[in-house]
Amino acid sequence: MNFDLEKAIETVWNKVEGWVESFIAMIPNMAVAILLLLLFFLIAKISQKAFSNIFRRASNNRVLGNLFSTIVYYAVMGIGLFVILGVLKLEKTVTSLLAGVGVLGLALGFAFQDVAANFISGIILAFRTPFVIGDIVEVKDQMGIVQRTNLRVTVIKTFQGQEVYIPNKDVLQSAIVNYSILGERRVDISIGVSYGDDLEKVEKVVRKVIGDMEGVIRKDEMIFDYYEFANSSINFNIRFWIKYPDQPGFLQNRHEAIKKIKAAFAENDITIPFPIRTLDFGIKGGQTLSEMSLNLPQGDKKKQIETSKKEADSIDNDTESNNENSNED
Repeated sequence: MNFDLEKAIETVWNKVEGWVESFIAMIPNMAVAILLLLLFFLIAKISQKAFSNIFRRASNNRVLGNLFSTIVYYAVMGIGLFVILGVLKLEKTVTSLLAGVGVLGLALGFAFQDVAANFISGIILAFRTPFVIGDIVEVKDQMGIVQRTNLRVTVIKTFQGQEVYIPNKDVLQSAIVNYSILGERRVDISIGVSYGDDLEKVEKVVRKVIGDMEGVIRKDEMIFDYYEFANSSINFNIRFWIKYPDQPGFLQNRHEAIKKIKAAFAENDITIPFPIRTLDFGIKGGQTLSEMSLNLPQGDKKKQIETSKKEADSIDNDTESNNENSNED
């Protein structure tokens, strides 16, 4: 029993001594590995910044520049990792690591399908460039200014001052309305005039008012069209183009157009009618309210008859009294 214990202690001691010797022997390699880690980290940072600067000179697409610079950074760090593992004589670990990364990637792919879809959508959006930072866009009923994009979400700042984070997958699959890409926008205004107004005169007045406004462009493409005989008015649309620097500018142009049209109508005796409602109390129409008999409950009918009799008796008494007075006179 004593012999077995001594042998076990000796075996453990030999293992410890071997580990210590291996550790001491690996100290130079570990020092080199640490230096290489710092060196590759520095190289990765410098490469990322250099690539970002070069790409910025070649293209204004900041989303694509961020994507490529990030890929460059992780590529350099990946190369550094393999070199460090080689210095530490862990070549077998590299093989195991690659196999583990493959299995882990497959598992994560199933677990995080939405994240992967947003990542791929972000790459596609970066290449397609349907918008750039600062553009006014409308995506999934959200309208605002594009603040930033990354490989997961697109951030839009609405005109109410809130930031909306839209997943890239939804952005890619939805209709994107870009109001800034052409720098122009059409203003549509609907108005109604009285049936008694001269329609030719109305059109001339409206065209002149809009044509004299500042900021209106492509005046020959202005569209004026009557489109409806409404209950109390004849309605028309006026459509005209303006430069579109931003949303407040669009609202201001529409605001000014409505004010100027209203003032011009007042100067030219053109009426914008109030809504008119006609109440018809007859099934066939044409009956006035005084000609109709009211359908009242039985008790109410009796009260109505009694009230009518009293009123009739009162009228008769008044008439007889007046006649007596006239005879006495």
